[in-house]
Amino acid sequence: MLAKRGMTIKNRGQITIFIVVGLIIVSGVVLFFLLKTKVTPQIGGKTEVNANAFLSSCIEQKTKEAINELSIRGGELNSTLNINFMFTKEKVYRNISYLCYTQNNFRPCVVQKPTISLDMQNGIKNYISDDMSSCFTEMLNNFKTQGFAVGENSKLSGFEVIFGPNKVIIQTVSEVTLTKTDETTTQKNFQVIVPSRIYEIIGVVQEVVNQEAEFCHFEDSGFTVAYPEFSIDKYGMESGVMIYTIGNKVSGEKFRFAVRSCAILPGF
Repeated sequence: MLAKRGMTIKNRGQITIFIVVGLIIVSGVVLFFLLKTKVTPQIGGKTEVNANAFLSSCIEQKTKEAINELSIRGGELNSTLNINFMFTKEKVYRNISYLCYTQNNFRPCVVQKPTISLDMQNGIKNYISDDMSSCFTEMLNNFKTQGFAVGENSKLSGFEVIFGPNKVIIQTVSEVTLTKTDETTTQKNFQVIVPSRIYEIIGVVQEVVNQEAEFCHFEDSGFTVAYPEFSIDKYGMESGVMIYTIGNKVSGEKFRFAVRSCAILPGF
């Protein structure tokens, strides 16, 4: 009986030892991978993150400025077909582009910018182009101050502005080669994400313009009930011009444009 009891105690002791040893091994493996994660990205992954972060902090505000300046003018800074108008609260005259226009009374308007989304993307690209080049140069200089040797192949060959849900993407064609402590890494095609609802707003703008061109009217009350995140304000003028302001309540962004369609002038 005593022998059996002694064997039971001994077995339990062995099991306890095995458990402790197992825990030590598991802890060692976990610690190894944690340390490896912290150490290995110093040249590779960490460099890439810092590069995107630097470009984002440098160009994001200018991109938002571009979106706003183009949006309150109908998507174009220097449109040849526009109306110069000032809202009393804003106290600033601006040229507002016609996105749908007819010079004839009682006739539907003709869509002026069927590719408004693409035109807007190109407009933003032109607006931020010089700043994008400056930001890339500043990024390379920043790496040099951190002790990196920057390869001669490091350059910004170009970039595109792309609209997506809840964001504007700046996709670069770029390459950066960095060397430090005898380790070299090459990163390519950095991407900057700027939060924005302009993609969704442009979708509403296109719907308004298409309905004006087809029906000489846009039913805004039903639309805002179905899509409450948007606001649609209309300002009618005696000349038969309607100025639309499409807003997104989440981001606070707005897009303004003019329409002249099926105009019924006073006296008719």
